[in-house]
Formats: sequence, C-alpha cells, structure tokens
Amino acid sequence: MSNAESNAPRRALTLRDVSEASGVSEMTVSRVLRNRGDVSAGTRARVLEAARRLGYVPNKIAGALASQRVNLVAVVVPSLSNLVFPEVLGGISEELENSGLQPVFGVTDYSQEREEAVLYEMLSWRPTGVIVAGLEHSPAARAMLQNAGIPIVEIMDVDGEPIDSVVGISHRRAGLEMARAIVRAGYRRIGFLGTKMPHDHRARKRMEGFEAGLAEAGLALADREYYSGGSALLKGREMTQAILSRRPDLDFLYYSNDMIGAGGLLYCLEKGIEVPEKLGLAGFNGVDLLDGLPRRLATMDACRREIGKRAARIVAGRSESGVVGGERVELTPVLQPGDTIRKAPPLNPA
Repeated sequence: MSNAESNAPRRALTLRDVSEASGVSEMTVSRVLRNRGDVSAGTRARVLEAARRLGYVPNKIAGALASQRVNLVAVVVPSLSNLVFPEVLGGISEELENSGLQPVFGVTDYSQEREEAVLYEMLSWRPTGVIVAGLEHSPAARAMLQNAGIPIVEIMDVDGEPIDSVVGISHRRAGLEMARAIVRAGYRRIGFLGTKMPHDHRARKRMEGFEAGLAEAGLALADREYYSGGSALLKGREMTQAILSRRPDLDFLYYSNDMIGAGGLLYCLEKGIEVPEKLGLAGFNGVDLLDGLPRRLATMDACRREIGKRAARIVAGRSESGVVGGERVELTPVLQPGDTIRKAPPLNPA
C-alpha cells in the first residue's frame, strides 16, 4: 500500500456499498440487516456474506444526530481478571478525563469470535475512536476496523502490521532480552510455563523471542507446561509442581505472566527449593502484586499504564507527534531482576 493510500481519509461504509457488493437494492439490504420483510434465504445469505466481507456495521444512532458520532471511545481488551488490563484501562480513563470523551469497555476472553461480536455492537453506535488490544483479528473484525472511518489504535503489541495506529512493546524483543539475562546468569536447563496458549498471541511472541535468545547460546527449552485457562496463583503452583515433577533437573522457569510466576515462587518457597541458587524464576508484566511477595519475582515492566495513556491521546487528538492516523509508538520494557535471578558474573573487559 502506498503512503498516499494509507493516509487517505477514511470513509465509513454505507448501505450502498453492501447493495453494490451483493447485487440487490439498498431497501433489500436494509430489510435483511434489520431482519425485517419477506426476503428469500438466498438473497439474505448473499447480503449477510457481503456485509461481513466488507466489514459493514449498521448505524444505531438517531439519523437526526448531525455529527453521526457519539462521544464514546470503544476499548476492547481480552480480560479484566488479568491484572494487566485494568491498569491499561486506568491509563485510558485518566487521559480522556476532561476531553469530552467517555471510554466504554468490551471484553473478548481471548476469543476472535467474541471480539467480532463486541466490535460489531460497539461500532454500531458510531464511537469517536476504537482502542483494541492486539494486532491479530479475524478477517471480519479487521474489515470492520479498516472501514469504520474513525481512529483505530491497536495496543500492547508492535510485532505485526497495524490497521491504523499502534502503541505497545515488542514482545519478541522482551522474550529475547529475558533469555539473554538468564543465560548471562548461568542458567542452562530452562522450562517455559504459559496460560491461554496459543490464544494469547503476545505470550506466544515472548516465547518465540525467548527461544531465539536461548538459541544464540546454543540452548533450547528443556520443557514446557501449558494451561488454557486464565492467570491465577493457584494455577501457577499447580503448573510448577507438574513441570518440576517431570523435570526436577530444571534450573530456571520462565512464566508467561507474573500471576502464575508468583504462584510458582510461593510453591518453591513452601517446598524449600533454593531460589535463585538452585532454581531461578521470572515472570512478565511487573504488576503491583509482586510487592507483597516474600521475595521479589524477576519480571519485565510492560509499560501498560503508559500504553493506555498514549493510545488515548491519539484518539483524543492530543498526540505529541501531531500525526493524524498511522502513528507507531514503541515503548521499551525494563528488566527488573528482583530476587529470583542469580547475579550475572561481570563481563570480561575487551
């Protein structure tokens, strides 16, 4: 796509677009989308397929509203039980205060089908902008976002091709840097523990970067433990017990997030495992929960509140760069070694 095309003004799709794509009248399209009138099954299927392929979303706001927009910002995240996302939402709410814009939240539970439904409902109310977690969407969801005619900001991840603007970190880079830190500290038999795999694309990318970092040192993951449910202390304990029962020789465990990492740390302390001398541990996100642990779990700050604030600035037209659409903001997470990684030996002078 050329720069001219990517910077062209966005136009929301209309009934006419669906009419032309399906080969029926606008009146028939309206009847199908409102589920009214006597329309044949074949025509109905043709109209619905065209609308889905184009990403058309009906307009639910009153036709008399001059702007055809409401002062809402649609914010779509995968979870509210994960401690990461409430802080992102806090950053968005803080930045939008006194802007005249009000965030409304939708939760997808890491499901692309659920994301489609949430976006369809939110976009039908013609919000001023959309902030959505992640870069991976179904074709229908991507079409809806591409043709919404409003600012779209994808957040949390920059490892991919954004629809419009993007604010986040490189999760592959985060995993790579963690692996390098672990190798420098002398660990060699390393296991990975992750939840919501493979639907949590950011955790998957961290694991890919982590494996690449190990490969630099001629190492590979010794074992993995996955669980499809959410993040919880209890699950972290259970996963840690399972992987150490299989591979008691492991000397490091890398968790996809701090919640299961904290559960793993508590399990190790309860069992008298020497951390970090015999077994090192690290999580990801840098959540405040770590402040209350008996030892500080190694982690990496994901810049989540700042991500929320920067995304909200773009939607509100307050971006520092002055760029309108197509803005890329990549933040740099910082490794926090805590008390669960051995001190790396000093580098030999050149």
